[in-house]
Amino acid sequence: MSGLTAHGFFRAIVQTRGNLALQAYGEFCGMKGKATSFDIAYLAGVSQSTVSRALRDSPAVNQETKDKIFAIAKQLNYKVDKNASNLRKQCSGTLALLLFEDPTVDDSQINPFFLSMLGSITRACTKRGHDLLISFQQLSNDWHADYEDSKKADGIILLGYGDYIDYEEKLQQLLAQQTHFVCWGAQVEGHPEFTIRSNNREGGRQAATHLLELGYRSFAFIGIASDHAPEFFERYQGYLEVLAEHGIRPQDVPQFDAISTEQAGYSATQQLFAAGHRPRAIFTASDLIAIGVIRAVQAAGLRVPEDVAVVGFDDIPMASFCTPPLTTIQQNTTLAGEMLVVNLLKLIAQESISQTEIEPKMIVRRSCGSTQVTSTS
Repeated sequence: MSGLTAHGFFRAIVQTRGNLALQAYGEFCGMKGKATSFDIAYLAGVSQSTVSRALRDSPAVNQETKDKIFAIAKQLNYKVDKNASNLRKQCSGTLALLLFEDPTVDDSQINPFFLSMLGSITRACTKRGHDLLISFQQLSNDWHADYEDSKKADGIILLGYGDYIDYEEKLQQLLAQQTHFVCWGAQVEGHPEFTIRSNNREGGRQAATHLLELGYRSFAFIGIASDHAPEFFERYQGYLEVLAEHGIRPQDVPQFDAISTEQAGYSATQQLFAAGHRPRAIFTASDLIAIGVIRAVQAAGLRVPEDVAVVGFDDIPMASFCTPPLTTIQQNTTLAGEMLVVNLLKLIAQESISQTEIEPKMIVRRSCGSTQVTSTS
């Protein structure tokens, strides 16, 4: 039987006999060496390039065709030659995840919110056959020289940025070097597709709406409200928008700066009280700030939520374990990690990006009460 006749014969019976025929074809491939992507393409009735795109989970191939190709590849015991594939594409098969060093109460220097996202990013890389290199950002160095230009990584995921005004220059350097990168939250001027983010303004609106529905009429905000922290600022703006719709003026909502730490939230709340403000409800820019706010409220001899309601933002794991458990706006870290990886791979492959924003979700716990407050609030 000639090679062509053998292929034709097996293709015919695969179409009618299914898995047993595929197994037999796998044995035939073993006799001639090993199964190739051309064998999969022949049996699936698609081009070899379609097989290659499907095996790297490209969105250019529909799911039905992917499923068919993966099933055939599994039956033929086909293994992707990662080294050969990377050599052809001149890529490393590795992505770099660079974390910003945040002030923390332990030695990790990693914001707990990003720790939650780390697992999702790792799984997304593994699913797509990529390794993940994890390190801290070095603001004084050229990231492109350390990673993409040296072939350590094909692209970079950036988590955290500190003061955005200082950070923006580094993003512009990455753009100038044509580095493949995506970041969480930080705006990239002229390139919104490089940023994966929550709809922060909507999250602020949800917080205000929930508090108003519970009957609160006296409010404050703890967190930076300026371009130095654009995500916090958007949360603040959404919060004020809804309050204004209900006749509460921005000047009647005291705001005190705090970076995303418990100590900053504690100190800002002390400043709030020292200035003579006694709001019945406080919305904070992050859960870490909110936990500090709760402790400051309790240290002042007040109760949460009976005297002061508190709402956070992020839904980090400790939010459900603080006392009382924290009502918060949830950012979907599972979806965020997946989108960071998928969008970075699309940028590397020069494919278009369709989604960059994730909708937040209100998580109701005990820190702002579950029943309406009295009209004197």
